[in-house]
Amino acid sequence: MAHNKGSYFDLQVNGYGGVDFNSDTLTADELNAACQRMAADGVGGFLATIITEHIDTMRSRLSNLARLRAASPIARQMIYGFHIEGPFISPEVGYRGAHPADAIIPADVDTMKYLLDAADGLTRLVTLAPEVDTDLALTKMLTDAGVVVSAGHCNPSYDQLAAAADAGLSMFTHLGNGCPMLLDRHDNIVQRVLSLSERLWICFIVDGVHIPFAALGNYIRAAGAQRCIAVTDAIAPAGLGPGRFTLSRWDLEIGDDMVARAPDGSHLVGSATTMPLIESHLQESCGLSRLQAATLTMYNPRRALGLKTTSYPNEPLLTLAPDSRSIAS
Repeated sequence: MAHNKGSYFDLQVNGYGGVDFNSDTLTADELNAACQRMAADGVGGFLATIITEHIDTMRSRLSNLARLRAASPIARQMIYGFHIEGPFISPEVGYRGAHPADAIIPADVDTMKYLLDAADGLTRLVTLAPEVDTDLALTKMLTDAGVVVSAGHCNPSYDQLAAAADAGLSMFTHLGNGCPMLLDRHDNIVQRVLSLSERLWICFIVDGVHIPFAALGNYIRAAGAQRCIAVTDAIAPAGLGPGRFTLSRWDLEIGDDMVARAPDGSHLVGSATTMPLIESHLQESCGLSRLQAATLTMYNPRRALGLKTTSYPNEPLLTLAPDSRSIAS
């Protein structure tokens, strides 16, 4: 299968090639190695993702990442900015996913500014739970500051999610994940987000395990490929193949499917997949055309951040035919 090597853009990368961006001891050599590995795998740019931890720890990690990026030509080229995922997410079991419960806090503008300052102006995307953002003050502040706001690890009502979109929220982080295994059949976060797909960019982890491919194909058809984005949610073992790894608070087992699981198999902890694999999955397992796969992995991630893209395909080509798994041509 032909790949568009060098053009992928990933909005959610926690680590890669054995390097953990959430490590308290991340070095310049490690960051350079991760960037080189991603470039070799066809990634043209990405957002380094810092996840929920105690605020001073998050601040230290952001500050270190900003400092290392500034000193590295390849990191400046590859890392467009940072994605801060948490700590203002739902504390509920299931919705918080693998984020540590003891570090999750209610949304607070001053605390967010504390993190933004550490990131040295490089924060491009923040994932939060709208239902913990009182009066949507944080969503409004970030939007006014030019930061893309995404809902994730959350369970807002339809009205809460729509109100957040009115306030500037424009994305949803890895739909179908960061939520409990058992949900109401109809009134659930997946359905609410899909119903607002004309207003939201919708991100998916495309590995076949976070979302089975049959369901993912349904979601893409429902939302329209022109509103969907593929992410890896990659953690440090990404690109290394199967094995056992220790990462921050977790001992992980990476299977042949390139999915990171807790050793007891109880839950997923990010992914070890790569963008070339995702492009293949979208075409071979979800029935997307090469153009649609490029839309999810190359064009839409950039568009969602307000970046210009070249040769963006015509909108009519991005609609999946209702009676087919391939595009109408």
